[in-house]
Amino acid sequence: MDLEKIAFILLKARAFDAQEDVVEPDYGSNAEDDQFREVLEAYEGDATHSELVDAINDLNWDEQCHLVALVWIGRGTFDADQWQEALSEAQDGHTNHTAEYLTGIPMLGEYIEEGLSAFDISVTDIEMQNL
Repeated sequence: MDLEKIAFILLKARAFDAQEDVVEPDYGSNAEDDQFREVLEAYEGDATHSELVDAINDLNWDEQCHLVALVWIGRGTFDADQWQEALSEAQDGHTNHTAEYLTGIPMLGEYIEEGLSAFDISVTDIEMQNL
């Protein structure tokens, strides 16, 4: 799997995970006056969510299965030494709704990071390789 793609998805997932539920649905038109709520809260049509979904949907079938297996390892459903089993289950259960499934998992970014960590890979390592 392309680690650059995973790193991008991880960063988008972190931003998405950090958002809070909308407190005031009808915020004003001036972002400064509204303390940039549209960035920090999950308003309808949110660009962060759209970018995350697009990035996941842009993965091919194999990459989507790898990402799901990585998330499952990150959340502790499988151990790193059970990679083939996790991947096999991800492949068997694959649908055209991978992005919806993954974005519905609270703490997605943390699970991706933990999954990478289980294989001794850090986002910093990925970023350093691309400099």
